[in-house]
Amino acid sequence: MIEQKKHTIQKTVIVIGGGAAGMLAAGRAAERGARVLLLEKTGQLGQKLLVSGKTRCNLTNNKSLKEFIAMYGPNGRFLYGAFERFFREDLLALLKRYGVETKVERGGRIFPASDDARDVAAALRRCLDDHRVEIRTGVRVTQIIVEKLRIAGVKCKTGSASAVFLPADAVILATGGASWPDTGSTGDGYAMAAALGHTIVPLRPALVPLIVEETALAGSMQGVSLRNVRLTAFRCRADAINDEKAPVIDAGRGIPGKRPRPPVIESRLGEMMLTHFGIGGPVTLLMSLSIVEALAEGPVSVAIDLKPALERRQLRDRLQRDFDQYGKRGYRRILDGLLPRKMVEPFIQMTGIPGDKPAHQITSAERDMIAGFLKSLRFSIRAPLPISSAIVTAGGVSLDEIDPRTMVSRLIRGLYFCGEVIDIDADTGGYNLQAAFSTGFLAGENAGN
Repeated sequence: MIEQKKHTIQKTVIVIGGGAAGMLAAGRAAERGARVLLLEKTGQLGQKLLVSGKTRCNLTNNKSLKEFIAMYGPNGRFLYGAFERFFREDLLALLKRYGVETKVERGGRIFPASDDARDVAAALRRCLDDHRVEIRTGVRVTQIIVEKLRIAGVKCKTGSASAVFLPADAVILATGGASWPDTGSTGDGYAMAAALGHTIVPLRPALVPLIVEETALAGSMQGVSLRNVRLTAFRCRADAINDEKAPVIDAGRGIPGKRPRPPVIESRLGEMMLTHFGIGGPVTLLMSLSIVEALAEGPVSVAIDLKPALERRQLRDRLQRDFDQYGKRGYRRILDGLLPRKMVEPFIQMTGIPGDKPAHQITSAERDMIAGFLKSLRFSIRAPLPISSAIVTAGGVSLDEIDPRTMVSRLIRGLYFCGEVIDIDADTGGYNLQAAFSTGFLAGENAGN
């Protein structure tokens, strides 16, 4: 009897987008035995990765899985499958295999020990080379081709040349969001997915600075960095804020069990910055998505507690002691010890009390007003900066139409999604990159099977 030889046909997988998710997807699909073609429209892989974490690349975080999931808000549960298959330890082991050591910093943030995102990008590129992934840069995909609800391939262009068709058994859409377009994230993937019948959850800027109505006031304090302040957002205009409603503990997304009570939207302690247009800095970015979503429903304002360690009564008592001590000297001298220098003059103008008024002449009502401004410096929010200025895009391909166990489309056979193109976003701290790496790995594994 003549033995028949078994022949296996190698599967062809096309990955659209060479960012963090796309590189993990391509590497894993090739590792599973597929012939993989990675298409990147810019001239370089990992462009957004290279500028993430201020070029230091905040890879992930050392928080527990439960805490991790909470950082993505209501959509976090979708990531359980991806994280169970490829999580922080797997990522760090992969990077170490290619020579990247890591370190843990404040807040559990994990960075490459070199503080250089280029080392991470180079390691992932070596991984792709080891698995013989074919990489083509400067190639823009214009359309995903489907026949009878199954992937057939893609149409793509290089420069001004005519579009060409590339056949494929599976396509992984890893085009990123619409933020930081200079890195190639221009939202192309949303249009491609929508053309195939997928629902796109409306895009919103996340992790973005905010524009205030009181731009003159903010501009007069431009560049001031505030540390250890509490920022609280309210569903009302600034002049309608009830400070008694302000929480004294953090409340908001990613803070287990701490749901704010209306009209409070969110409240956090940390660092922020005043800019020529409004407010920015870490705490502002963390709260920005909640504020953006609330703005769609009505007015939003924020209150900055410049002295969160003191209750209002304690602050009034401290001010009185200072007034007694400074006697005939102008109360401006007291403010010099309470505020950054650039805030003193604008603060005096807000109170309407001349800065040279002798401290011992400050009335009880004026003292209460000064304490009130220190405990509640208010701004009405006009809008976020454009989505192109955001660190992350919220919204994207609806999770209802993606199988979380495989990242495959529920509408088109052979179509997979990963990274920022899907409706997943999180706070700063390495969570967004980990989601990109994990969903990319899972998509590649299943597309390559």
